[in-house]
Amino acid sequence: MHPENPQPRSISTVADSIRSGALIAYPTDSCFALGCQLGNRDGLDRIRKIRNLDDRHHFTLVCENFAQLGQFVHVDNDVFRAIKAATPGSYTFILPATKEVPRQLLHPKKKTVGVRIPDHVVTQALLTELGEPLLSSTLLLPDEEEPLTQGWEIKERLDHQVDAVVDSGDCGTSPTTVIDFSGGEAEIVRRGAGDTSRFE
Repeated sequence: MHPENPQPRSISTVADSIRSGALIAYPTDSCFALGCQLGNRDGLDRIRKIRNLDDRHHFTLVCENFAQLGQFVHVDNDVFRAIKAATPGSYTFILPATKEVPRQLLHPKKKTVGVRIPDHVVTQALLTELGEPLLSSTLLLPDEEEPLTQGWEIKERLDHQVDAVVDSGDCGTSPTTVIDFSGGEAEIVRRGAGDTSRFE
């Protein structure tokens, strides 16, 4: 996939496969991620299996824009301003979920979910074509320090577990910075690619 001018036909093919239940590996502005359609239970189970995740893991809804993000999480005015100033970018925000979010994605106790708006041309083109968020998780394999960064390597390692690898060249090895706003104040949960100074 061309990194600056992704081919519309290729984007459309990937979007169609996601709608048909595919689990993909795709690039973002922080690192590669695993993604599938929001209601895809099989895709969700496969992500849990690949990453060896428990039910307390916060999944992320990767959104095209702020309007879409607002359908899936509750955002008050102060939090709205803070998130708006930091998006699009390499941040994941944990917020109380709305009823639009499938229950199996929610943190069992807090009823929260992660959301982000990436600053990546290929991901944005895919989200525009899809018309809905991608259910996502960082492509970080169990017992490994850093995410995989090369499309060919991901295909080699996960060939039987993912249906497609979207490759637009290298992306980074730093996952997103995670900010938990579910308690009203910014709490830095993970320091990653996004600058944390604005939240401290």
